[in-house]
Amino acid sequence: MANLRLKRLRRRLWRGLWTALLLGALLTLLANRWVINSTDAYVYTNWALLPENDVGLVLGTSPYTRGGKANPHFYGRIEAAVQLYQIGKIKHIIVSGANPDETYNEPRQMRKELVKAGIPENVITMDFAGLRTLDSVARAKDVFGLNRLTIITQEYHCYRAVFIGKKLDMRVAAYAAPGPGPSFQPYAREVAARVKAVLDLFVFFTRPKFLGEPQNIDIQRPGSST
Repeated sequence: MANLRLKRLRRRLWRGLWTALLLGALLTLLANRWVINSTDAYVYTNWALLPENDVGLVLGTSPYTRGGKANPHFYGRIEAAVQLYQIGKIKHIIVSGANPDETYNEPRQMRKELVKAGIPENVITMDFAGLRTLDSVARAKDVFGLNRLTIITQEYHCYRAVFIGKKLDMRVAAYAAPGPGPSFQPYAREVAARVKAVLDLFVFFTRPKFLGEPQNIDIQRPGSST
């Protein structure tokens, strides 16, 4: 009798486990399709079709891979930001990322590379509280007072960033920076991050970890004095 009860319990546990796995897979699929399908029209791979916005937001990533080599995702974003500024698609650049300690500072590294590429220092604003994509996009609106924005990152990341911006009632477009495309691990992480973005925005109503006082951005118009 005890063995029979144990077998029934095991069956229930297995059924519950499989049900949970199937529901999780379905949620992941639906969330990812929602994020991509609802933002695809706002993600541009051709700069000629990209609408002009005063400000471009470069999302942070490490300048180095785990193996210590130059990170093509980082330098692809820098290259894209430089290109958009030079052709007049953006007039100011926010570099937003993490800076957990003195040895790791994404905004400073991005600013350094932009200046090296010829971007004037006075058109670059550093956001040190871009701990994740939601924080970077939300702070662009709540701290820097922006309702229009061009987001600069790799294509697979663009969809989630635009999805967040649209939910925050921002008029956003995203430019897909060059890059090798995600390997399995980053892609799997992005798939999970899209699910988390849906939950953060529609279930948990997550806000940025740090906000602080509003900051004005001085947009340098062509021909204006600096």
